[in-house]
Amino acid sequence: MSATLNAGRTRAALRTSARVSGELLLVLVAAAVVLWVLGRMWSVVWPLIVGLLLTTLTWPPTRFLRRLGLAPALAASLVTVLFLAVAAGTAALIAVPVASEAGELTDGVVEGVQKLREWAAGPPLNIDDAQIADAFDTATARIQDSAGAIATTAVTGVSTLFSGVVTAVLALFLMFFFLKDGPRFLPWLGRQLPGRLAADVPAVAERCWLTLGSFVRSQALVGLIDAVLIGLGLWILDVPLVLPLSVLTFVSAFVPIVGALFAGFVAVLIALVSNGLTDALLVLAVIVVVQQLEGNVFQPMIQSRGLGLHAAVVLLAVTLGGSLSGIVGSLLAVPVAALIAVVWNYLREQLSDPPPAPPADGSSA
Repeated sequence: MSATLNAGRTRAALRTSARVSGELLLVLVAAAVVLWVLGRMWSVVWPLIVGLLLTTLTWPPTRFLRRLGLAPALAASLVTVLFLAVAAGTAALIAVPVASEAGELTDGVVEGVQKLREWAAGPPLNIDDAQIADAFDTATARIQDSAGAIATTAVTGVSTLFSGVVTAVLALFLMFFFLKDGPRFLPWLGRQLPGRLAADVPAVAERCWLTLGSFVRSQALVGLIDAVLIGLGLWILDVPLVLPLSVLTFVSAFVPIVGALFAGFVAVLIALVSNGLTDALLVLAVIVVVQQLEGNVFQPMIQSRGLGLHAAVVLLAVTLGGSLSGIVGSLLAVPVAALIAVVWNYLREQLSDPPPAPPADGSSA
């Protein structure tokens, strides 16, 4: 009797495991199909994502203007123009000081190359000018042989730049329409859905919107911390163009990995051609320390508090996103993980048992 009962329990457990495995497999297949569809529609999805992220950044001033009584179209137009002015001003803040220091920086680069040649000519390398000329000739020949590959790379770069410009323009127009008509979207969505979905989907969408806003604000705070710390290090070392480099550091914080590498490379290069090798190495050390603090302390702590994710989850999400989709994956990994957590928490709330009703007045315990 006991053996028969144990065998029945084993078969029941196997059937339950098979059913759960089948359901998980269906979920994975559905997720793979959704990702494939998104990949095919990426030229539309990417501007939409950028537009949403920009909208989370510009919605607070738009909401303030609308509360003052401005029409939605006027408030959205004013904020869009203000956003463009701030973006142009930021670009000018970087470009104007760099242009004013261009002559000095060029002389520093020439002097640095000359010092490098003098160093290479001495011990232990003992490379004379003839060997350097031969190396240049060899490099020139290889470049000429690779002209086709270089042309292809140049065309690809131009195509990528054009695609980026188109994405920026589309994202800007989408931001304007989101600012203008965004508050009407959730009521409209609720009217299009049947039954319980009319309440559940808008509720989840509102929570996701709040989460995206928290992500953008936390990323801006991390970028501000990076800019202040690196700018302080550059100022102490008396490196020129401190303000443009700080602004560049803040802006590049919104582009993971490549943004930090680019900003750090520019800062080290300017320190090298203006202050020398020692200060360049010190700048590099400052940047490495700040980037390590950002990646392992500031970003996980700030984003985990703002998004409701544990710091370890943030680190794992960035690592997984980067390994799957490179820079874009790293950029979207944390907000996607936060949105998944939002959906999961909402489902758990809806599927959990309701709290017991309080006893009626006069009833005994």
